[in-house]
Amino acid sequence: MKKFLIWFSPGLILGIVLVLGSGVLIEKTSTNEFCMSCHIHPGADNSWKKSVHYITKSGYRVGCAECHLPPKGEGFLWAKATTGLRDLWSYWTKDSASFDWDAKGKLEHARFHTYESSCTNCHENLFPPELTKEGEDAHLYYRQTKKTPDLHCINCHLNAGHHIEGYTTGSNVTFGAAASAPGELFTGPAKVRGFESFTEQIPNSSVSFSMIAIPGGRFKIGSPAGEPFRRSNEGPVREVELSPFFMAEVEVSWDEYLAFYAQTSAEGRTTDTEGIRSGEGEETDAISGATPPYGQPDQGWGMGQRPAISFTHHAAVTYCRWLSQVTGKTYRLPTEAEWEYACRAGTETAYFFPGDPDNFEKTGLRAKFSKNDTTVINSYVIYQGNSAARTQTPDMVKPNPFGLKNMLGNVAEFCSDWYSEDAYSGYPADEVIKDPRGPESGEEYVIRGGSFKDMAGRVRSAARGHTQTDEWLRTDPQIPKSIWWYSDCYHVGFRVVCEFDEYTGNIAVR
Repeated sequence: MKKFLIWFSPGLILGIVLVLGSGVLIEKTSTNEFCMSCHIHPGADNSWKKSVHYITKSGYRVGCAECHLPPKGEGFLWAKATTGLRDLWSYWTKDSASFDWDAKGKLEHARFHTYESSCTNCHENLFPPELTKEGEDAHLYYRQTKKTPDLHCINCHLNAGHHIEGYTTGSNVTFGAAASAPGELFTGPAKVRGFESFTEQIPNSSVSFSMIAIPGGRFKIGSPAGEPFRRSNEGPVREVELSPFFMAEVEVSWDEYLAFYAQTSAEGRTTDTEGIRSGEGEETDAISGATPPYGQPDQGWGMGQRPAISFTHHAAVTYCRWLSQVTGKTYRLPTEAEWEYACRAGTETAYFFPGDPDNFEKTGLRAKFSKNDTTVINSYVIYQGNSAARTQTPDMVKPNPFGLKNMLGNVAEFCSDWYSEDAYSGYPADEVIKDPRGPESGEEYVIRGGSFKDMAGRVRSAARGHTQTDEWLRTDPQIPKSIWWYSDCYHVGFRVVCEFDEYTGNIAVR
């Protein structure tokens, strides 16, 4: 027994020391000060000190580890070890000055380093007495659908841990209150006397925008089988003939969209242009526009000339109807064929500018060893490689040969066509298809051009996408969900087309 104690006691003492020591070590390495010794990001500390997790009624301040690690007993040690090794590797091998901290704070990144279990560990009661009716509806929706992928507390409370200036949760009833751009109000729309580019004027606003005359012609829609990053929905290639039309130089800006919102939004205001021609030549009632959005549609990036985002295909179509009313012309979304024809502007290559998508896609060491030069694509496209994870203003890029900017990148663009994976297969191979308008029916709509979120391979002229209604409304807690605003899509916008018809040159109100 004595011999056993001689051998056992040191082991027991060592075990106790290790357990106690590891406990102390874990506590020491979970403090804010320790976290910030590796995470060299003063902005995170400053925004935390402005947040509701720092400025609390009780005086308790929520620390880094309480949000960025799961609760103890729920994978805490494993998460701490793997996160610590990852952070040490980054600290030793990377330059912190090169990190895009703003991008890392966006929802799509933040959900991977903020634990849902940590949120609910502190906030056990989701229905406190002070919760608003709107909040109750949102939390009830969360409880009913919390196993839905990507549905996370921070979808609505991204501002809780780190303050974001201008961030809004819930119904944004003040949205668009200062919608009018400064300047003298236009009393009428632009007068167009022939098929030439013009500057449209939105009546009762100071907003104008450029429309480019796109000559009719033939082109091959789709991409050849050997094009890098080609997908099956981009073929087979078909020959198409299009009539002349006008297309906006850039995507519809916030200035333009807010002029519509101010004159039509459904808070008791409707446009005063009753009786103006509809697209079918009939008299129409005033258009009732969008309800207030849920949250901050511009994501805090700013409005003005940036492309308007976060609204639905229905909202874009309604905007076109309204614009037709107030200008007396026929405005609409482009067909998919019109969009690609205008984008290509006479070219048949992957882009309307020189370059290989495979080379543009290369990053890191691959790009360095291949002497990858992205100067050309950076001159024409706002994409993942140069966007800083947000939309940008049109002055950052050069136009294509037709004079259109941001046809590729910045925001993807709604088209009027229903989406079909094999839409081109429905066109005869031995005929020239005249002014095609896509399938007669469908569930989702075509989007084209790619966005600021996409790599070079997805911003080719032929690349196709489609709306994803359910996914883009996943975190909208309203019942029924909004027909005007997407809660989870901020990379899609649109540009308008104006038909070259009998109304284009005669803007008198009918």
